[in-house]
Amino acid sequence: MHIRFDVPADPAYPGRVAAALSSVRLRKYGYIGGVLAVVGAIGFALSRAFARGDRLSPLCLALVLGGLLSMLYSPWVRWRARRRSSRYAVEGAYDITDDNIMMRSGSESGGIAWDGVAQVRDTPEFWIVYVGRMPATVIPRRLMSTDDAETLRAWMAERGLLQPR
Repeated sequence: MHIRFDVPADPAYPGRVAAALSSVRLRKYGYIGGVLAVVGAIGFALSRAFARGDRLSPLCLALVLGGLLSMLYSPWVRWRARRRSSRYAVEGAYDITDDNIMMRSGSESGGIAWDGVAQVRDTPEFWIVYVGRMPATVIPRRLMSTDDAETLRAWMAERGLLQPR
């Protein structure tokens, strides 16, 4: 297998990459925030129902507020990542073989050996490549030809790397 494709200097592309990588790392804040908000709302409702709300109300309101802020943290970080990374738009390229993924962006280049890849997750626009438990890079599926994308998908699935959405 040998797949090569170019990445145009699109100002929106680095932001989409940053948002995809950060959403993976920040998903837990949304779950934690949801739990905090629900526990706070239930506690607030129960304290009001039993007329003992003088002591529990501030704690419950703090839980609800903390939960809402935690749920808003992830979208805020993704928004900042998109806004800040737009100035990093340079032309690049990917060169994917049976042995590794080589990436070039402007004058910088780097690669990841397939032996070090633990899994690959499918998103609507990218394949997110994990080294260990951390997302290391993305492979932009939309910039590849359809035949190359299907070849790479079959290759990753054959090796048990590709995890469904």
